[in-house]
Amino acid sequence: MNTQNQAYLPFMKMHGLGNDFVVVDERGITPRVDAALAIAIADRHRGVGFDQLAVLSDTPEADVHLTFWNSDGSLSAACGNATRCIARFLIDETGRDTLTITTDRGTLYAREAGDGLTSVNMGHPQLRWDEVPLAHEVDTLSLPIEGAPAATGMGNPHCTFFVNDAEAVDLTARGAEVEHDPLYPQRTNVQFASLIGPDHLRMRVWERGVGVTLASGSSSCATAVAAARRGITGRKVQIDLDGGTLHIDWRDDGVWMTGPTAHVFDGQWRL
Repeated sequence: MNTQNQAYLPFMKMHGLGNDFVVVDERGITPRVDAALAIAIADRHRGVGFDQLAVLSDTPEADVHLTFWNSDGSLSAACGNATRCIARFLIDETGRDTLTITTDRGTLYAREAGDGLTSVNMGHPQLRWDEVPLAHEVDTLSLPIEGAPAATGMGNPHCTFFVNDAEAVDLTARGAEVEHDPLYPQRTNVQFASLIGPDHLRMRVWERGVGVTLASGSSSCATAVAAARRGITGRKVQIDLDGGTLHIDWRDDGVWMTGPTAHVFDGQWRL
């Protein structure tokens, strides 16, 4: 349980494959994180820097509730790598092998995967146009955008392009353009993936409200789902990102994501 010091905000710095997070534990204390504070902490020159900020809070419905802030101060309902990092922290804190976590996406389940790895069930993918959501009815497996990407919802919207060579894509230019495509009223995460072996994808990510990121858990889940739906891969896929490798398994009970985590350091933000 935290003790509250009004002058300082304790935090943890974590990352999953270089996808980095500031984590604030507000269990048992008065909430203090808002959009302005998230933006200030996100500044990599004048603050701490992060791809997402995650806040832990109490809930009677699960072991913990998570709220996610993007670096531009917007909220996100899901963040797979942050969920996995926090699950590892809580597994180590409690000594338990399984956890229940609520987010604005819904209830998620996490478990110890052995060898320092952590698995999180990111829930069932959202495959209808209005679930993603998109601006109007359209085939979510072939959008009317150059390159005919696929749309998937994982609690946040995704747009996945399958290309011959993910390395050759101008990720900054194309990602920024597609993020704001009018087909996505809430903007979108953008992925470029290429098949490099059986059930093995190379993927690069432009993250909504963040920009280029070394890894993204929800993006990896969305890409694995889109690849399976198109018949490019099976439902169990290895995805190599700029920051490392995640294993995605789309099962009957949801999309499971497994990978490593790192708790880098603890600090205090002077308010």
